[in-house]
Amino acid sequence: MSSSRIEQIIEEMEDYIDTCKGPLLGSGDKIIVNRERMEELLRELRMKTPEEIKRYQKVLANKDAILADAQKKAQAIVAQANIQNQEMVNEHEIMQQAYEQANQVIDTATQQAQEILNNATRDANEIRLGAIQYTDDRLAELQDMVQRMVETSNVRYEAMMNNFQDFYNVITSNRTELAPQPEAEPEGTPEAQA
Repeated sequence: MSSSRIEQIIEEMEDYIDTCKGPLLGSGDKIIVNRERMEELLRELRMKTPEEIKRYQKVLANKDAILADAQKKAQAIVAQANIQNQEMVNEHEIMQQAYEQANQVIDTATQQAQEILNNATRDANEIRLGAIQYTDDRLAELQDMVQRMVETSNVRYEAMMNNFQDFYNVITSNRTELAPQPEAEPEGTPEAQA
C-alpha cells in the first residue's frame, strides 16, 4: 500500500530538518532552517490535509460499506446454514419417524402372521380331530352293523341248519317208510325150499 502524500511531506520535513545545521554558538537543540522551504512544505501539508482526510473518510466509508456488506453476507450465510441445519434436523426427525413407523409395521405384520399361523394350526388340528372323530363314528356304525349281521346270520344259519336237520330227518323217515320190509315166510313152503 503506497504511503499518502501527507506522510511523504512529513518525511520530507524530517529529512530536511536532519540536513539543517545548528548555530555556531548556543544549544545543540536549535537549528537554522530555510524559511521558504519550510513554509512551502507546510503549505502543501495544509492543502493536502483536507484531500487526505476526504480520501481517508472515503476509505473508511468504503471500509464500513465493505464491513456492512461482509456482515450482511455473513448473516446470510449463517441464516442459510441455520436453514440447512434445521432442514437436516427435520430430515433426521422424518427419517427417525419413518424408521419407527417401519419398525411398527414390521412388528404388526409379524404379530398378524403369527396370529394367522396360530389360527391355521388350530383350525388344522380341529379339522384333523374332527376327521378322526367322524371316521371313528362311521367305523363304530359299520362295526355295529357287521356285528348285527353276524349275529343275525348266526341265528339264521342255526335256524337254517335246524331246518335242514328237520328236513333230513323227514327224508330219512320217508325213505324208511318207503323201503319194503322183508316178510317172514314159513319153513315148509316150496318157495322157502327153493
